[in-house]
Amino acid sequence: MVGRDVPGGPGPLGPPGEDEAVYVISVAAQLSGLHPQTLRTYERVGLITPGRTGGGGRRYSYRDIERLREIAQLTASGIGIEGVRRILDLENAVAALRARNAELVAELEAAHEALRQAAAARPPVPRSNLPALPGATVGQSVVVWRRNP
Repeated sequence: MVGRDVPGGPGPLGPPGEDEAVYVISVAAQLSGLHPQTLRTYERVGLITPGRTGGGGRRYSYRDIERLREIAQLTASGIGIEGVRRILDLENAVAALRARNAELVAELEAAHEALRQAAAARPPVPRSNLPALPGATVGQSVVVWRRNP
């Protein structure tokens, strides 16, 4: 079994992970409430892609079974296979966009924090009363200004 401890091997035997393809087609069909032939059809049209054993047998993960249940709900509500495919594609796109958005938000927060730290570490700049000369020190200079008649 890929990704699991085997009897007699090191470590305890635990339940399979969500993505671990361990369920044979008959068990997956029973858990999803579908006929095994329906599972084969869904695979053929590309709605599901189960794992394969070395001998070519199908193995389904818990996530595959959840997807099969979702497909069953959608088809039971009257949505055709192509509609189901489009819905699943859109759900996958939304999930990918949410993940990317979370990455970008984390990146932006890190940039803001780095900027705050850089600003805090910089020595203060003396301010001038003259907006055109930021940082200029105020002295006792005299400026002659003549108005043209």
